[in-house]
Amino acid sequence: MIKIGIIGYGYWGPNLVRNFAETSGAIIAGVADLNPKRLEIVQKRYPGVRTTTQFQDLLGDPSIDAIAVATPVSTHFELGMAVLKADKHLWLEKPMTETSEQARKLIDEAEKRNLVLIVDHTFIYTGAVLKMAELIKSGDLGNIYYYDSTRVNLGLFQRDVSVISDLAVHDFSILDYLLGEQPAAVSAVGTNHFPGTPENLAYLTLFYDSGIIAHINVNWLAPVKVRQILIGGSKKMITYDDLEPSEKIRVYDKGISFTDDPQQIYEMRVGYRTGDMWAPRLDSTEALRVEGDHFVECIENGKTPLTDGSLGLRVVELIEAATRSMNERGRSVEIKGTQMYQGRKVA
Repeated sequence: MIKIGIIGYGYWGPNLVRNFAETSGAIIAGVADLNPKRLEIVQKRYPGVRTTTQFQDLLGDPSIDAIAVATPVSTHFELGMAVLKADKHLWLEKPMTETSEQARKLIDEAEKRNLVLIVDHTFIYTGAVLKMAELIKSGDLGNIYYYDSTRVNLGLFQRDVSVISDLAVHDFSILDYLLGEQPAAVSAVGTNHFPGTPENLAYLTLFYDSGIIAHINVNWLAPVKVRQILIGGSKKMITYDDLEPSEKIRVYDKGISFTDDPQQIYEMRVGYRTGDMWAPRLDSTEALRVEGDHFVECIENGKTPLTDGSLGLRVVELIEAATRSMNERGRSVEIKGTQMYQGRKVA
């Protein structure tokens, strides 16, 4: 039985505690938070769980095998390194760290100590994203042409990160998982409507050597909440609406074909194909539950997580490049490919 401690019981911590409390093979060994009132809530909901205002109490407990850090990103590196140096497996919220240099140090420390490091890019564990990856890998969509995402809502404003780190980070991880290819360059424009706070609106374009182009629209000032993705392929196309209660994914047998006939090419003859639409059945298990089970399995069997430190690092590098481009009013910034860290067998 894997004993897990959680540092941080603010916005995301309650979801982690709830899921780990119900994860097979795991036990919540303790929750740390600076706010005593939050810990009172933990004690009411989980009477048997130890609470403390000092995260060092969890680090010093030899019975705890792993610790999940659900605190502001500015604290991720310090807390994450402390967890690893205490020889405990690490679950780290997204984005992994403030800088790619910090991310590399955490990866190196985890590798040196043979510890599991998982970054909580939750969307990758959703039934919808897993199904999209399956369809792309099978070749059903043909060659991928584009990825278009709209991720907007009113709030929640962050004090320490921009809308890119808060919302676009989801698309960065989804793209990494679906395409298995790193973008060659990124161009981003954004703005801040409230002086002294991070950017609250941004438009990003990612360019890939394979010819794929990805566009991402993120916004904290929209009157409605939208979570939609379009993926276009040479054979079929996908729409993904995360707010749709039932048919989150729809696959359209639509496309365009170009003739090889020289005369028809001269006439710009284009063929349009319209077929059926179908909504595949998706696994409805909560993504955090799937990820929690995966984390426990990786610890028990010495496997590399699906969202390991290498993926977390690539996402942080993308955030850095996009932010640099945004600060320079959309200048295209090349992305230096990070080599995959070779570790344990991928689960």
